Amino acid sequence: MCISARPGLLAYDLQGKEVWHKPLPIPLVEFGTGASPILADGKVVIVCDQDMGSYLLAVDAKTGQQAWRVERPGFLRSFSSPFLWKHDGTEEIVVVGALLVKSYAVKDGHELWSCQGTARVSNATPVAGDGMLLVSSWNVGGDAGARITMAPFEEFLAANDANHDGVLTKEEFPPGPIRDRFSQMDVNKDGKVTREEYEHMRDMFSEAVNQMFAIRPGGHGDITKTNVLWSVSRHLPYVSSPLLYDGRVYAVKNGGLASCYDAHTGEIVYQAERLDVPGDYYSSAVAADGRVYVTSQKGTVVVIDAGRDVKELKVLARNAIGEPVFATPALVDGRIFLRTDKHLFAFGEN
Repeated sequence: MCISARPGLLAYDLQGKEVWHKPLPIPLVEFGTGASPILADGKVVIVCDQDMGSYLLAVDAKTGQQAWRVERPGFLRSFSSPFLWKHDGTEEIVVVGALLVKSYAVKDGHELWSCQGTARVSNATPVAGDGMLLVSSWNVGGDAGARITMAPFEEFLAANDANHDGVLTKEEFPPGPIRDRFSQMDVNKDGKVTREEYEHMRDMFSEAVNQMFAIRPGGHGDITKTNVLWSVSRHLPYVSSPLLYDGRVYAVKNGGLASCYDAHTGEIVYQAERLDVPGDYYSSAVAADGRVYVTSQKGTVVVIDAGRDVKELKVLARNAIGEPVFATPALVDGRIFLRTDKHLFAFGEN
């Protein structure tokens, strides 16, 4: 299965022949589609969180016919992929979006629970293991001590509405982080920000929470105060998802800062330790045979010791591929498959 901004959702057989094509509208966000589709109970499930008209869609995996669709009012742009959480003999679809995590029934898409405490825009995809779900999200303006705040609309309008028409164009915003996010405020893309659009963005900056947190299963309704096991709010990844492996949680912040936590308590094993490979990290970490593999956007694979007795960061190797990497490696039959912007590599023992 693949999803593309223009043609929609497509399915191919193993010989590369197109089986079906489900046309979809172009996402209402300048970055296009960011989330990947998943398979759940014979359905292909995709989320389209965009600046207006967000939704969760399930289609029949064999035919591409719609099985169900759930609207997501209030959710603006996010790029986290849906996650199929399997636990206690059941399955649910978890989607991390702006300010909230929500869970949906696989059968018909009805909402099971929600949890507050995510960033204004979410990129990372949840992971699960050891009887918990792990959610991570970070975005500009949500850190304690570095929060972005917006003045009330009437106050801002009085100071900046140059032509006194009661709405705001991009040119009427002073240079800075708010103006930089004009396209997010301009929900309907008419080149003007209304009171409603402005105040919605103001509320999002006010309510956004940058954190990584663990959720125990079994919740219903709003589980914010009942099912969150632990959380951390410093040195979070931006795009890459956390890794839960052998009782520990691994995360890499842009700049090459690695952190490790006890999966059951959130206790810090080590935090913000340098990998000595700077730059951004869009690829998520993977693990096998007591090692964690972390890949920088510039194309260096860092191998970390993931032994249970390790109490500090121990880098085993740094391997420069020499090509940009945005995709997460795949581990199959003792081999590491790594896609760069130009090639597909396979690594393993001869």
